Amino acid sequence: MRIVGNVLVVLLAFSCMFFGVAESQEAENALEAQEMLERTDAILPNVTARSAVVMEARTGRVLYSRNMKAMRFPASTTKAMTLIVALEKGNLDDIVTVSGNAAGTEGSTLWLEEGKKIRLEDLLYGIIMRSGNDGTVAVAEHIAGSVDAFARMMTEKAREIGAADTFFVNPHGLPDERHYTTAYDMALIASYGYRNPVFADIVKTKEKTIPWSEDPTEFWRSENQMLWLYDGANGVKTGYTDAAGRCLVSGAERDGIQLVSVVLDSIYMWNDSIAMLDYGFAHVKPQREVNGGEIVGNLPVLSGRRKQVPVRTASDIVVPVCDNGDAGYSKVFDLPNALHAPVEAGDVVGTVRVMYEGREVGSTDLVATESVEVKSFFVTLYQLAKKYHMI
Repeated sequence: MRIVGNVLVVLLAFSCMFFGVAESQEAENALEAQEMLERTDAILPNVTARSAVVMEARTGRVLYSRNMKAMRFPASTTKAMTLIVALEKGNLDDIVTVSGNAAGTEGSTLWLEEGKKIRLEDLLYGIIMRSGNDGTVAVAEHIAGSVDAFARMMTEKAREIGAADTFFVNPHGLPDERHYTTAYDMALIASYGYRNPVFADIVKTKEKTIPWSEDPTEFWRSENQMLWLYDGANGVKTGYTDAAGRCLVSGAERDGIQLVSVVLDSIYMWNDSIAMLDYGFAHVKPQREVNGGEIVGNLPVLSGRRKQVPVRTASDIVVPVCDNGDAGYSKVFDLPNALHAPVEAGDVVGTVRVMYEGREVGSTDLVATESVEVKSFFVTLYQLAKKYHMI
């Protein structure tokens, strides 16, 4: 019995030591996480969103974040991805026939009626400006045949963009435990969207006459108040459900710099977004990486009266630069080995691209600065004769 008792004492001591270490490590991890949160909150202490991020759209650099990779419900900010997929998979002039299923969709509505035929482009404006859930279902069924199939397209596109922690089960954002994202992923999605000029035009529209209304004075006014509140605001989408809280994906452009701000589950989403965008613009500035009109070299010209022609850049390339500078930019020149005469001054002969960590962030044409005529047959004979001392 004494031996058994001793063994139990040893085991008890070992258990206390083990669990004490585990508890100590857990406490240390919690303290470290709290310190990180406090350091982040010291930058923008009044931001109320549970998850938030400000991203420079062209490079994807994060300028500010709070819990940006925590899983959240996106509510109607989902419609930013609905717009992207619709633009890439559909045709703006497509005629969409509204189904009974679409017309009966709950929540915010465009008041669509079963059987009504509407241009796809018009529906997309209604989806973004007035958050029409019925419009998203009509678009999803038109493009993919069903909501489920369209949602799979949305998730696949998210993965392609790099939004690895996002999963969509519908095109509108009504609550579903399987429908989630992160602030970081939504910033990636919006940044990707801005590469499409039609996306950019739709999300920045403040007011628009309702295309299918019989009253020409009836119009939509965007629900995104940032378009009026913030200088340079140009998007993107609001969202709210009880489960998600107040959500906003907002964009703003100044001096060629496009920022995207995301707040998920925010108390004061407008104030949060303004503060975050202000912080972003204060810490990133435009820098001219390529000067328009700059001579970048000479290209050989075959069969021309001149052997080479100078090549210049067509326009400036301006890139965003953070306070601490940027060593990540590089230039890639796409040029042929030689040109064939005739060459006209202003002919596009190549491209220069500015890259940031493997991603193209800007480009401009390379053009010939002078004209080069084709060398005539008689001139060629004369030059050959002179070369071989025949004259």
